[in-house]
Amino acid sequence: MKKTLYILYFLFGMLSIPQINYAQVDFNKTPNDDLGNFEDEFQNNFYEAMKQHGIENYDRAVDNLKRCLELDDSHVVIYYQLGKNYNKLKNFGEAEDALKDALRIEPDNEWVLDELYHVYIQQKEYNKAIKTVRQLVKYHPDYKEDLANIYVQTGNFKDALKILDELDEEYGITDDRDLLRNRIYNATGRKKDQIENLEERVDKNPESEETYLRLIYRYSENNDKKKAFETAKKLLEINPKNQLVHLALYKFYLDEGSHDKAINSMKIALQSSKINPESKIKVLADFVKFVSKNQQYEQDLVDVTSMLTKIESSGKTLVELAQYYLLKGEKQKAISFYEQALQKEEENFGILRNIILLHIDLKQFKQAADRSQEGIEIFPSQPVLYLTHGVSLNYLNRPKEAIESLEMGLDYIIDDKPMEADFYNQLAKAYTATNNLNKAKTFSDKAKKLQLSN
Repeated sequence: MKKTLYILYFLFGMLSIPQINYAQVDFNKTPNDDLGNFEDEFQNNFYEAMKQHGIENYDRAVDNLKRCLELDDSHVVIYYQLGKNYNKLKNFGEAEDALKDALRIEPDNEWVLDELYHVYIQQKEYNKAIKTVRQLVKYHPDYKEDLANIYVQTGNFKDALKILDELDEEYGITDDRDLLRNRIYNATGRKKDQIENLEERVDKNPESEETYLRLIYRYSENNDKKKAFETAKKLLEINPKNQLVHLALYKFYLDEGSHDKAINSMKIALQSSKINPESKIKVLADFVKFVSKNQQYEQDLVDVTSMLTKIESSGKTLVELAQYYLLKGEKQKAISFYEQALQKEEENFGILRNIILLHIDLKQFKQAADRSQEGIEIFPSQPVLYLTHGVSLNYLNRPKEAIESLEMGLDYIIDDKPMEADFYNQLAKAYTATNNLNKAKTFSDKAKKLQLSN
């Protein structure tokens, strides 16, 4: 709101603002005597100051405004503009003096008070800022919110909360004020007061879904699961179509053993367009964990994940499912879901590495060699890809190619002795296969030396 006022201020021009009065000088009058010359010089200096301020030449603007004061020191606008230019120059002492001079002429001028307020804020002179902004609160509620912010800065939380309560009562609740309110509660550890405030809001406005959700969160944060659960169920009664509440409900249902209800809530949350992907990943992780212990619900997990991968661009949901099958020991299925995830995130090195390691674990060395080679082309500075490539080639009885890959990969190892030892062991194996026993021993000795040092 204050910014809008400033825009209007400059659109209509300084001369049209009645608070800053210098109507004694008629800038449109044709000079015809000494007084006319005086007025002409005052006008020229004033407009030159405006011009210099506009091009950010604040020193020149100050010089022109000082000349105006020499000609006539009775105009609030000159002191105000002088204060603004000093403020831009970070000359806060001079800015304060000029603005105080303006206030001696017009003690309640909003523009001058606002500029003085910003002088104090920049210097973190909060006590002076409080005194000034108290004069401004009658102009607009934004100033009252500023006052609450300053009280927080000075640790005066009681007065800050009082102002926030007054603003909420008069103008309704806003996210910005709630953020400030939560900062106060967190700083003071007054979680009980925070909950009581939300409970009062629910009583006053029982249709406010947002307040219910905040109250559920605060109850949960305060480890009052019973009240959080009751509040969540109450919100669902008020609005059965609310999807966000299921982010909390599924956990409560799991805790009380209502597995079918928990599964239903998880499905609603995962399919909701109102819930962000990060929250969905957390739900899916809980879903996977639950199904790993309750495998009769595995088809529900597969169904919802299949649906989710069609509407989500991220491969994270598929990674979660791959990890589920890893926990079950079904490595081939895990590879399948990792492959699907990689199609969505083609440059995700972690997913590719997991696929290659699983191929090696399953003794699928041809697939491991091929995927490692593909990986090297995309991630040429990742040493583990040269290692997995070399391991796979050794098992495929292609030692010369293994040596080439392994020796190339050594250049990319940085402070990783266990990996370096693995490289040397694989090189020893490859050189043994080529009947170069001297080199095989050299690399074997190097590997043993590193292993002993660890």
